Amino acid sequence: MADTITIRSDSETEHALDVLTHDGSSRSAAIRQAVLEAAQRKERAAAMRRAVLRMPLGDPDGIDVATEIARDREDDGR
Repeated sequence: MADTITIRSDSETEHALDVLTHDGSSRSAAIRQAVLEAAQRKERAAAMRRAVLRMPLGDPDGIDVATEIARDREDDGR
């Protein structure tokens, strides 16, 4: 048997539950589905971050960004 979870809701949460149960779903089913979907989104976001960090950076283009920014600031000060 699954554990019971208790939440304290506020007006924003109650509105969200009204939206999620508008189709006749029970509050319990709506909350369970919302938790599962939130976990899936977090897992997908983490997987995308890992994929981006594994991407090759390619060859340097020879531009020193810090030098370019400093040069632009000097030009603006004139």
